[in-house]
Formats: sequence, structure tokens, C-alpha cells
Amino acid sequence: MDGYTTLYGMLETALKQAGDESGMLLGQDLSIALSDSLSTSKSSYFGGLEDGCFVLGVDSGEAYGGQFYLVFSLRDAIVLSSILLGIPPARIQEKKRLSIIENDDIDAFSEIANMVNGALNTVFQGTLPSKVRLKLLSPKKYIPEIDPLSEEEPLPDGDFLMFRSRLEMPGQEMNHLDVLIPVALANLFDPQPVAAESAPGVAAENEAGDGEINGADGTESAETALAVVGGVDSIVVLEDDEEQRQQMIGLLSFTGYQVAEGTLNVDIKELFAGRNVKLVIIGSQDADDRELAVCIKVNAMRQDSPPPIIMSAECWTRTAVLKALKYGARDIIIKPFNSDDVTSKVRRYCKISSASS
Repeated sequence: MDGYTTLYGMLETALKQAGDESGMLLGQDLSIALSDSLSTSKSSYFGGLEDGCFVLGVDSGEAYGGQFYLVFSLRDAIVLSSILLGIPPARIQEKKRLSIIENDDIDAFSEIANMVNGALNTVFQGTLPSKVRLKLLSPKKYIPEIDPLSEEEPLPDGDFLMFRSRLEMPGQEMNHLDVLIPVALANLFDPQPVAAESAPGVAAENEAGDGEINGADGTESAETALAVVGGVDSIVVLEDDEEQRQQMIGLLSFTGYQVAEGTLNVDIKELFAGRNVKLVIIGSQDADDRELAVCIKVNAMRQDSPPPIIMSAECWTRTAVLKALKYGARDIIIKPFNSDDVTSKVRRYCKISSASS
């Protein structure tokens, strides 16, 4: 995810410190390494969860008012708390397998979470220009398909930046720690530059008449001018299979938009250059991690306002659908294509009325 480099750096430093300090508390080597970041929403994030988790709110005060959230998997919490309590390894594995967590475990896990919050406070207070105070709130347990999601639980509805870290400990299979920060609070921690908006003065300043503007060599095409102030309205189609890619491009002709195409390995940044991307369609045989990684890259290109993504594949499972939504897809298509289905979805996401075709 482009942008938020200051926030990413603070979290990277704080989480590494938290891992080192928690490891000393546990008497074990523990590393917490920030590995990824992306934009998500509450419904997408929790819709993709398959295992239980603990959600810990962090209240941010002083000049940076708001709350963000630490999310540990339930099994990681069991392992960490059990080690702190001195429980024998065989019993730890049994508790982990059966997801057994007791009051003592929650108290011990809260101690480790306090270490994480302490490291966050140290780094944030030492980096941010104004005063900040981070206070850890009590953990909330959430089990998918058992505990209901409500407007405020286990955290409020909204859009978030998710920063994912790997948890690693010798001899243990660990998952990850996610930090979910509301976009508004992220912008307080790390203000982002406002994209320059085209103004009437821009056209006057560059006026050259007849669809040309002044450039380095005296002239510049009208299409390049469009790229400067927003780009050519386009749809991006990413698909390794050449025949299916061309079939999809043919179905998009009714939009009147330019179509930029490429394989799943194409340079996304280069493909997006000079384009106002209205929609991205990602095609594959199976919706696996490779295709999901492309979703992340697309969202990173337009971090503040990512284009809608439709993923198409022949084989869909419930888990694959949930993962696709979690990683930024807005909709799915099942191959072989149904032209009416494709047209309907494209109209909806590109906001094209049937009367305009």
C-alpha cells in the first residue's frame, strides 16, 4: 500500500520492539515483523475470518483522538498466555487444538498485549510532533458464525488500514497480529498529501488550442493532457489466458472506455499510468493467493479511492469468495462468462445507464 510511510515505519519499529520485549517476558524468542498493509472494511475483514480472535481496542488521546485495534488469533493468544503461565508443552498444544481459554489465560494474554501497547506508546510519543497517549482497552473475544457482528462490535463499522505482522516463535505454529486503524485516525497520525485538483487556471495556463497544450517540445497531445489532469477513462483487464482476456475485452466494448490489458504479472503501475481507471477485472482458473495478491497491488495504486475490482474464476469456494472480498474485490464472476452478467456488473460499477449504450 503506497503512502502512510511514517505510520508504517512507526508500527514496524514498535512491533519489533514489542516482540523483543514480550520474548524476554516469556523466556522465548518471539518476533513480530510487519509484512503487509492494505485498505479494508470491517465487513470484509471479519467476513474473511475462519478462526476465533481477540480484538483489543487502543484509545488514542491528546492531539490524536480516536481508537484503533489490535487483533490476535485466539490460538496465538492461547499459546502466548500458556507459556507465560508455565503450562507444559503437551497441554498447550491440547488447549490450542481445542481452543480452550480460561480466565487465567485472558489475564496472562492481557499482560503481553500491554507489552505491545507499551512499545507503541514509546515509538509514537518519540516520533509524532504533538502529544499522544495510547491506552489499551480490555480484550473482546470473537468467534466467526457464533458471535454476531453488530454496528459497534467487536469494533465499529467503517473503513480501515490493516497492517499485518507475522508472529514467529521457535517450535510453534503462529499466525499473525493485525493492527486496524480507521482511515481518519491514520490521517491524523500521518497526514497524506491532497491530490492536486484541476482548476480553470490550469487550462488557461497551458492553452494552445485545437486539442494541444504546450509541453517540453512545444506541443503535447490531447490524450497526454488528459493524463495530466486525471487520465483517460479506462477499464483494466488482467488475465493470463489470452483467449479469455480477448473475450472479456470484447464484452466491454459497449462502455466506450479504453481497455488496458495484461497478464497477472504485468507492471500494474505502468498499466495505470495516465489512466482514470474505472474498473479492474482479474481473471484466473482458481481464485488463489496469486490472484488475491494482484488485488492488493491494485488497491495500492489508488489508495485513497481504489477502483472497483471484479474477480473471475472457474472454481469458487466459500473460503475463496470471503478471501477475495477481504483483499478488496467488490464482486465475482464465474467462468465461462455469461455476457448479461458481465454487462450488468460492469454497468453497476462503472455507473453506466442502459440508456447510454
